[in-house]
Amino acid sequence: MSRAEQPSRRTVLAAAVAAAVAGGSAPAATAATAAGSADTATAESADTATAESAPARTVDYRSWTTYADWRAGTAKGTRAVAGLRPGVAVGAPLGTVDYTDPHTKTTATWEYATWTSPVQKLAVPSTEVIASWNASTPAGTWLQVELKGTYSDGTDTPWYVMGRWASGDQDIKRTSVDDQTDGRSTVWTDTFAIDDASTGLRLASCRLRLTLYRRPGTKLTPTVWRLGAMGSDVPDRFTVPASVPGLAQELAVPRYSQEIHLGQYPEYDSGGEAWCSPTSSQMIVEYWGGRLTAAQLAWVDPSYADPQVCHAARHTYDHQYAGCGNWPFNAAYAATFKDLQGVVTRLGSLTDLETLIAAGIPAITSQSFLKEELTGAGYGTSGHLMTVIGFTAEGDVIANDPFSADDTAVRRVYRRREFENIWLRTKRYNASGKVASGTGGVCYLYFPARPTARQCMALAAVGVPV
Repeated sequence: MSRAEQPSRRTVLAAAVAAAVAGGSAPAATAATAAGSADTATAESADTATAESAPARTVDYRSWTTYADWRAGTAKGTRAVAGLRPGVAVGAPLGTVDYTDPHTKTTATWEYATWTSPVQKLAVPSTEVIASWNASTPAGTWLQVELKGTYSDGTDTPWYVMGRWASGDQDIKRTSVDDQTDGRSTVWTDTFAIDDASTGLRLASCRLRLTLYRRPGTKLTPTVWRLGAMGSDVPDRFTVPASVPGLAQELAVPRYSQEIHLGQYPEYDSGGEAWCSPTSSQMIVEYWGGRLTAAQLAWVDPSYADPQVCHAARHTYDHQYAGCGNWPFNAAYAATFKDLQGVVTRLGSLTDLETLIAAGIPAITSQSFLKEELTGAGYGTSGHLMTVIGFTAEGDVIANDPFSADDTAVRRVYRRREFENIWLRTKRYNASGKVASGTGGVCYLYFPARPTARQCMALAAVGVPV
């Protein structure tokens, strides 16, 4: 299983959304808006009915990806980079700073520069925010992502570190940062959360800050191509409304089992038993054509099958969390492959996944469940990632489930209603009968850097404009 949903992280997070507003499941891109004023009583009545029946938005994803976006931020020592894949990079560093890696105890001096996004008003005043990013970090470089917000009462959060990241591990150990709180909100590994949502407190706006680091004297630089923030206020719920089947299609996604890696490289979260997230990520990376070279895989024991899964585990590992289930780290790993990008968001129903599958885009979903809640799984879990690759003619979910005995057993068909509920709910009962958390529709989406028109339309429809 994945460590990504264990009580130390997500059970506490569930309490943070305990009093989120009531409402139904809805696609992230759906807005609850009424028509304009009508000339007749009949039209007014129709408008009122539309407004009352339209579900409220629960998710707001915003990203910075274009040259204009990077130019619009506050640059201190950074420069906007034009081209087919615009980004932000080190220009003239502000100076140097010493950083002591908490995992190696090594202190090194780094040049640094910063870029800060404009303040983004959240269309959904949020109980949670998850940042994600896509970047290149050549050897001798790394980056830090921070978030600062304004609460609905007008006061501000501190700057919170959402991740210290590099694609490799030779310079720093990529890490989340624990013990960040102001008594009103807390960062739980990769997720900002309001501590007590029952007070009505929400995050009304936020901005993100990048700090780019490089070794003094080098001309190399990190380059960030995508920076995103997903704010959400998902209803507190044990069950979700059922969606109506609308698609029968299956994508040809490679199948990899995490279980064949049991005991391999236990320094990365005890080995394959906990590698559902990187295994799922690797499946979709390779679906889009991402391949690792022999040189990149040379460190892996040649007797191990599917060495690319070992590579994915190493390169998504969060040294503070001591696991491979850090959501943004997985998205960032996917985007290290040529012409790929990745985001972390929440979706609202299986209809959203059908929209993506119809455009050729598989998705990785995060869910927790008891053995009896998902027929055919054969196990229960406090947190697990799967790759959704399609739907049967009956509307059931076709998933590549990495918690399988071998690669050939990875393809599974799960009952639509069961799958939708365990993925989208925010609360559940664990094996001890106690209330525990659900992810509320968390999803990784990996797709081309230059998606087709159809893919753009599908992504926009689920709230991820590109």
